[in-house]
Amino acid sequence: MNAIMRVLVAEDEEVLAELVATGLRRAGFAVDTVYSGDAALAYLGLHDYDVVVLDRDLPRVHGDEVTRRLVAA
Repeated sequence: MNAIMRVLVAEDEEVLAELVATGLRRAGFAVDTVYSGDAALAYLGLHDYDVVVLDRDLPRVHGDEVTRRLVAA
């Protein structure tokens, strides 16, 4: 049995985020989409993701800080 990979897309350009998410969903991935760094951190605290597609220049919490916190955890 194949497990579905779970992906978090964190991108503040909503149209781009939804295009990426749509493509991933069509490829069979389970995708959550957020538009800020603080939302990314909140989702990362709730779910285990196989992949994170992360914009570095996110509002509220920079993507680099999201990465630092994710690695530290």
